[in-house]
Amino acid sequence: MESEYLNPASLPPGTSIGRWRLLEQRGRGAYGVVYRAESLEETPGVVALKLALYPGDARFVREAELLSRIHHPAVPRLFDHGQWQPRDGAPYAWLVMEWVEGVPLYDWAVAQRPSSRQVLHVLARLARALEATHAAGGVHRDVKGENVRVRRADGQPFLVDFGSGHHLGASTLTWQPFPPGTPVYRAPEAWRFVLRSAKPPSVAYAPGPADDVFALGVTAYRLVTGKYPPSAHPRGDDAWLWHPKKLALWTASTINARCAPELSALVSRMLSLRPEARGRAWEISEALERAARQAGPEADAPLFTGDEARPAGLFPPVQRVTVRRPPRVARRPWFVAASLGASLALGAGVLLSTRSVEPSEKTYVAEGEEAKDGGTVAVGDAALTAPVAPERAPSMGTSIRAELPPKPFPAQRRPDGAGRCPGKEMVAINGGCWAKLLVELKDCEATDGFAYKGECYVPVWALRRPSTSGPTNRDDAP
Repeated sequence: MESEYLNPASLPPGTSIGRWRLLEQRGRGAYGVVYRAESLEETPGVVALKLALYPGDARFVREAELLSRIHHPAVPRLFDHGQWQPRDGAPYAWLVMEWVEGVPLYDWAVAQRPSSRQVLHVLARLARALEATHAAGGVHRDVKGENVRVRRADGQPFLVDFGSGHHLGASTLTWQPFPPGTPVYRAPEAWRFVLRSAKPPSVAYAPGPADDVFALGVTAYRLVTGKYPPSAHPRGDDAWLWHPKKLALWTASTINARCAPELSALVSRMLSLRPEARGRAWEISEALERAARQAGPEADAPLFTGDEARPAGLFPPVQRVTVRRPPRVARRPWFVAASLGASLALGAGVLLSTRSVEPSEKTYVAEGEEAKDGGTVAVGDAALTAPVAPERAPSMGTSIRAELPPKPFPAQRRPDGAGRCPGKEMVAINGGCWAKLLVELKDCEATDGFAYKGECYVPVWALRRPSTSGPTNRDDAP
């Protein structure tokens, strides 16, 4: 049947789009909604149909072009794409991909408790998927556990959600110092590029294959240890841990003694500060495959026993994250305004959602899908099998954005007695200090911002610097 509904986010089962019939909604992101669908013809059966939430969204055209160039068994196949136009409405882009019935990577690790050898095989397959992506002139730009699906039938991993991707010849859709991505997975050279001067860069940072390899390293570390590595932000509180003499303090095998040395060494390689030291995706895949063949019997022991307080990939329903304010960022007002949420790594992106936020000493509560993997949902549409958020569907032609709250968050910086906030980049609004983002209002929600008088703002947090167990000599920082 052809739908009379104008809203792509709430199409009923049975709606026909091209030669596909919708069965049920299975996921939703900032810019698109994913439906489980079936072919009106004999093949290929059940598929994933991703439909734009806004008319004229060029991201879907770019994603379809990139997927059409990639041919690899660990990347869902692109079957079809086009434009859907409801009655008397504007056209919405859509694309149809192979349906992967499975679970996110970190959830798979919780359920299966894989061995080092199994993880080596999984990472090798993902590295091969990146190899195919890079060979096609593309970059994924948002490699992370939430964008990997492990198929239930045979345990095969798939790299999914190329909505943040880019390819040679594609036009730039938005200008920001950083392109779309998840901050905690961002490579150190990206941070250095943006922070190298007091003025905004004349061109935005362009992620390359080495950025994808670093993000795969963060994914691998998270998979093996249940934790993220120290932030690669060169002026973050953990920057001293990236000094060559400090790296041994937090290798994968140091954090998890059950991790095979071969796996730990390759995780560290992918997390190298120098891009050239990481190697290309095909080199990493060959090294992972070789390690899987040559590792001794200790590589077959489960990485987790189930008795750990926090096994790999498991975030409880309510996640507690520590918010840290990187030092000296205030010296670059343009950077604070453009990417404050990104520079706060796990904390800020989570706390800026419109869901409930309550303090508990130095930690803060964050709920929802955004809290599961790095605190950010980029332009991609997260899980093809993610639960559908019970949010009101957007109306045609409007932007998804949260209005600035009437009072400050519990941990937000307050203005002084004269009503002023410290730093020229901060403004006092509704009893709290805020920084303005240099983004279009329609992109405010995607950057975890709040709309106020036609502009996009993020809160500025006022937290004491957390204590550390090691030295904090800034001369040790990279």
